[in-house]
Amino acid sequence: MSDHTSKNFDLELESLRTRVLEMGGMAEQQVRKAIEGLYSGDRPLLENVIRDDDRINRMEIEIDALCNQIIAKRQPTAIDLRMIVSVLKAIADLERVGDKARKIARLGIALTGQSVVSPLNIELNHMAETALRMLRLALDGFARLDVSLVTDAMRLDDVVNAEYQAVARQLITYMMEDPRTITRSLDILSIAKAIERIGDHATNISEHVIYMAKGLNVRHDSTDEIEAKIANS
Repeated sequence: MSDHTSKNFDLELESLRTRVLEMGGMAEQQVRKAIEGLYSGDRPLLENVIRDDDRINRMEIEIDALCNQIIAKRQPTAIDLRMIVSVLKAIADLERVGDKARKIARLGIALTGQSVVSPLNIELNHMAETALRMLRLALDGFARLDVSLVTDAMRLDDVVNAEYQAVARQLITYMMEDPRTITRSLDILSIAKAIERIGDHATNISEHVIYMAKGLNVRHDSTDEIEAKIANS
């Protein structure tokens, strides 16, 4: 961001950026803990994820209030206004990432309480790690105003989507072959969908970063189209 006549304005914008990255780190940690608790069967860890979701909700409210204070006091224009608009959109996506982590944790608790009729060897770790890598790239791109990082994140969304489809097909096969697995399979499918949605929210944040850095609205564009727009901007 460019320097301003008022150093206090610079400090306010820097504080805003720091708070967003703090919230992003918290959301990322929540997802990691939820996946770890899911596979380890660690109920206290999963309960901790559910309890800590309130922290992310409070952070969204606080950052939203800070944005509105800056708009009212500084009347920002150009890139500064784009930054604040992008922050407001990004924190909404981060709050939803936190919600998905809570959902994974709640379903993880439900799964630990079920009697296993047959083993469901469903691999979700790689999909989760890919979605989390997308989120990390999006947040790094936000921190550095680096659009190359966020386009890298967006390209990974196809990987997450393909893995979700593979998991869905596998679970449908289980349910067709043995109806006793339906309840457990549906819970696992819901977890997979939550992970897929985390990737979508990372994509949204990436789009917000491109708008903030370049002033380009790239919603509904393919990654190739986005990279062409960036190259021509």
